[in-house]
Formats: sequence, structure tokens, C-alpha cells
Amino acid sequence: MTTSKTDSIGRARRLLPALLVAGALVAIWQSYVVVSGIRPQVLPSPARVLTQGWSHRVDIAGHAWSTLQVTLVGFAVSLALAWVLAIAVDFSPWLRRAFVPLFVVSQTLPIIAIAPLMIIWFGFGLLPKILVIALVTFFPVAIGLLEGFAAADREAGALLRSMGASRWQQFRYVRLPSALPRFFTALRIGITYAVVGAVFAEYVGATSGLGIYMSTQKNSFRTDLVLAAVLVTAVLSLTLYALTYVVERVVAPWALTKGAK
Repeated sequence: MTTSKTDSIGRARRLLPALLVAGALVAIWQSYVVVSGIRPQVLPSPARVLTQGWSHRVDIAGHAWSTLQVTLVGFAVSLALAWVLAIAVDFSPWLRRAFVPLFVVSQTLPIIAIAPLMIIWFGFGLLPKILVIALVTFFPVAIGLLEGFAAADREAGALLRSMGASRWQQFRYVRLPSALPRFFTALRIGITYAVVGAVFAEYVGATSGLGIYMSTQKNSFRTDLVLAAVLVTAVLSLTLYALTYVVERVVAPWALTKGAK
């Protein structure tokens, strides 16, 4: 109990500087809007963004739920592909030479150009959004896994080989545990990219979601509701980001302890 309380206090202290800076920026923003008298269509005050967002909370929540569903499905597909290909590449030097350059090339594709093509090719359904999210998130997760596998303790692997362990047993008991800390680091990067990718795909073309909601409100000159949707997107990203620590604590608690030290 004491350790848990100490950890909570430590996390709160680490978050304090960021909260202070964020609070200062919001105060400056609010003061500027009040003093300058700028029109809310151009720059609404934080107070207006919050009040109007709360007034339209039902619509925003519905679109946020749609974005969350797309994000989770797309990211789940990306994770599955990353794990399968990363394990295959780790077992085969030939596949490493064949696929790793393609992984890198996938990051050079301009999503701003690819996303509209996905809509043209596959329509406004779920598939184009999944593909956009996979393109955005696959690389960091796959590379994180490959680097984690490569960082495995060579002496431990040699010991298992001397005991007659198979390649799969070496992977299971040495390489896989070694990869988990880097995997969760990549997971945190990927999940934030996934939300951004989902919103962008919806912005290009969708029937529901925060992206299409922002586009609709922008066309109606409701900057306050656009910023309210942006705030919800940020909260959604931060929530998913925080949940990765919960999963890591269950799956690989030693990684968190190592990182804390």
C-alpha cells in the first residue's frame, strides 16, 4: 500500500510541470480573446469551447465512439500484422532482407495523398480507415519488435542452445521477453498515431466520426465545436496511451520497474 501511494505521488509530481504549462497557455489564450475582442468564428475562448462542447456533448460523444471503434479495429489489425511479420523476419534472415526495406518504404508514403485514394478504391466503409491506420501504425510497432528481438541476451540464448533448446524455445524464453519493453514503447507511439490516422481518414471521407464532425463544423464556421472535437480527440489519445501502461503492468511488470530505475 505504501509503495503504491509513493508511486502515485511520484507520478503526480512528474505531471505537475506539464499541467502548469498547459494551465498557463489556456490562461493566456483566454486573456487574449477577452482583451482583443476577436470574433469566435476566428478564435473562440477556451470557456466558449468548453461550454459549446458540453452543449453538443451527445453529438460529439456519438462521433467519438465511432472514431474509437475504428481506431481499435484498425490498430488491432496493425498489431496482428506487425507481430506475425516481425516473428517471421526474426526467424529468417532472408525475410529480414526482403521485408525490412519495405517496412521503411511504408513510412515514406504520404498519407495525405494515400487516404483519399483509399476512399476512392474502397468506398466510405470500415476497410479504407483500417488500411490508413495500419499504414500509419505498422512501422513503429514492427520495428520496435524487431529491435527488441535483436536486443536479447546472447549469453542466455547460447546457454539454451547448449542445453539442446530448439529455435522456438530460445525465442519463447529469451527473445520474446526481451522484446516486450520495446514493444510497449512502440505500442504507445502507435496508439496515438492510430487515433490521428482514424481522424484523418474520417476527415477525408466518412459518414460518422470526429474527423467528419470537424469537417462539417469547419464548413459551418463553428470553430468552437471544431476545437471541442480536437479536445475530445486529445483526451481519447491520452486515455489509450495511459491504458498501455495498465496492459504493460499486467503483461510485463518488470519492464516498468526497469524503466523507473
